Amino acid sequence: MRHWTPMAVVYLVLAMAGLVGTWAFNVLAITQMVDFIGDLVGSGPAVSSITIDLLIAAIAGSIFIIVEARRIGMRHGWLYVVASGVTAFAFMFPLFLAMRQRHLTRLSTETQPRA
Repeated sequence: MRHWTPMAVVYLVLAMAGLVGTWAFNVLAITQMVDFIGDLVGSGPAVSSITIDLLIAAIAGSIFIIVEARRIGMRHGWLYVVASGVTAFAFMFPLFLAMRQRHLTRLSTETQPRA
């Protein structure tokens, strides 16, 4: 498991929890033919508050993904943002963080002199 630091593994576990957790409810909403968007904004102030909270966090995280991927030389960072539209940001953001950690670990091992 080359370049998998403990922090990268933690991010990967969070990504999997985000994928399973969100898609369990997505499948439930689809099978019950629920108005997904309507529920997000019309189910009361608490749901609307959480929706806005997560939406702003996802926008900020998406900007971070694109900027950080470019800064450290990760190719195709924008794909994490696009893919979050069909999976879940709760999956893609920790997945990006895991891949970022691996990338940084790889870069640091490449720059260290070999004995």
